Amino acid sequence: MEYDKLISVMRALALDAGAKIMEIYEADDFAVKVKSDASPVTEADEAADAIISAGLRAAFPEIALVTEEQATSHGETAQTFLIVDPLDGTKEFINRRGDFTVNIAYVEAGVPTRGVVYAPAKGRMFYTLADGTSVEEEGPFSMDAPGTLHPVRVAQPDNTALMVVASKSHRDQATDDYIGKYAVKDMTSAGSSLKFCLVATGEADLYPRLGRTMEWDTAAGHAVLAGAGGQVVRFEDHQPLSYGKAGFANPFFIALAPGVVLKGA
Repeated sequence: MEYDKLISVMRALALDAGAKIMEIYEADDFAVKVKSDASPVTEADEAADAIISAGLRAAFPEIALVTEEQATSHGETAQTFLIVDPLDGTKEFINRRGDFTVNIAYVEAGVPTRGVVYAPAKGRMFYTLADGTSVEEEGPFSMDAPGTLHPVRVAQPDNTALMVVASKSHRDQATDDYIGKYAVKDMTSAGSSLKFCLVATGEADLYPRLGRTMEWDTAAGHAVLAGAGGQVVRFEDHQPLSYGKAGFANPFFIALAPGVVLKGA
């Protein structure tokens, strides 16, 4: 893989898709449908998916592509592939809360190694560079060339005063009970894959997810966090979360800065 080309293409497609998403987001109204799994999908999801899928297939025709909005791709069995959630945080989008992202990632041998997370309504963009390290790009963003890049790195956690981030739309009692096992200094909530990015930047130390997610929800954020020195492990046994699983469904997981002393279930 030509990583320089990969990052350039992923960044440009995220910006292009983000612009289309914001065009629809700022309209007076937009169409919302319900998928077979009862989750919502909007015209923004579909428009962004069309932009990203076409761009990735043109640039990397030899690499398998998995995307949330194309069910035919969900039977893919490759362990090295591109994976896309064109609009992560659809509920945040529908409710006009701004915490939604464009997620594009590259998975190698079951491990997300490169990715971009773009939150167009927040004006924040995180991605891995060709060398695998992670940065946040300072806006305003240009399609022509990246702006100022700020390296991101996980914090050194204080286990007597942890910063925790949890889901905004999927918070439940089981999550609260688990967080209660830690000495927490402060908590914040965020939607979509921004939670991974908050751990990557040191704005949080711990993000537990005790709920349903799919690999396209997490791969890009996972790559950004890994490039910042962080980890994502399975909730049940604290082993690394892998990708390319049948059906692309994730188990419960914990994203963290190394140094956090994990508690058992």
